[in-house]
Amino acid sequence: MPDANPSNAASVEPSRGWSVYKPGQGYYTRAGTVIGTSLIGLLAILWMWKYLKAFRIEGVNELYVAAGGAIVIGGLLTAVVYYLVFVKPRTVDFLIATEGEMKKVNWSTRREVIGSTTAVIVTAIVLAVFCYALELLFVWFFQLIKVLQS
Repeated sequence: MPDANPSNAASVEPSRGWSVYKPGQGYYTRAGTVIGTSLIGLLAILWMWKYLKAFRIEGVNELYVAAGGAIVIGGLLTAVVYYLVFVKPRTVDFLIATEGEMKKVNWSTRREVIGSTTAVIVTAIVLAVFCYALELLFVWFFQLIKVLQS
């Protein structure tokens, strides 16, 4: 007997080819992942640029070789990221679940964050002053009993 809910059947069906798996779900985590990996990929291409310029092909300008290599690396990186973020079901389900869990988080208010940060900074300063005073006390004591020479 066929399923009465056609949307259920579509969500269970695995993706075919390079079509987007579960489109419309996990938008922000997918976008963040694409932006983050794109920035890392650009930095990797910039880092590899000098090595690509050093690669010599007879009769071809090294700038063309470097640009071609950067385009190939960028294209491969784009294909891998697209596959992982939009096509592969396990990764997509993880990103969708991550976004769902992030929506459940009870985020602190600005006032709570400022209060907590102030408490940490004041505690650190008080501990630093206490340790300094204790250190001065030990120096004075050890000079008094002639263990330290000044």
